[in-house]
Amino acid sequence: MLQPKRTKFRKAHKGRIHGTATSGTSLTFGQYGLKALEPERVTARQIEAARRAMTRHMKRQGRVWIRIFPDVPVTQKPTEVRMGKGKGSVEYWAAKVKPGRIMFEIDGVAEPVAREALRLAAMKLPIKSRIVVREDW
Repeated sequence: MLQPKRTKFRKAHKGRIHGTATSGTSLTFGQYGLKALEPERVTARQIEAARRAMTRHMKRQGRVWIRIFPDVPVTQKPTEVRMGKGKGSVEYWAAKVKPGRIMFEIDGVAEPVAREALRLAAMKLPIKSRIVVREDW
């Protein structure tokens, strides 16, 4: 699963996801892409599940690009622990995704295969998303 090799700080504030994406909003590498329509945190496990669903449907043909990276540490306290006593330990890593962000790109396969692969990937994610196609190719 994806996670940073090292970070400046061990734990991070929760924060909020405001506004729309300014970068990563257009297809750069592939012909087809999956664009987020709402703000949400996507975990490393969800990204990996979506990647596996896509590559399995494409029968390992073509190429997949993952345009988001889980760089936010999410902490959690153990169950049945009283309040206080500091912040919990890092449980998993997540990517903050703003609306308009391209999350995955695909190239090298036929359009029906690419659409179905991206649809299967979208089912694994906690975000409403849309399949986008590059027009100039």
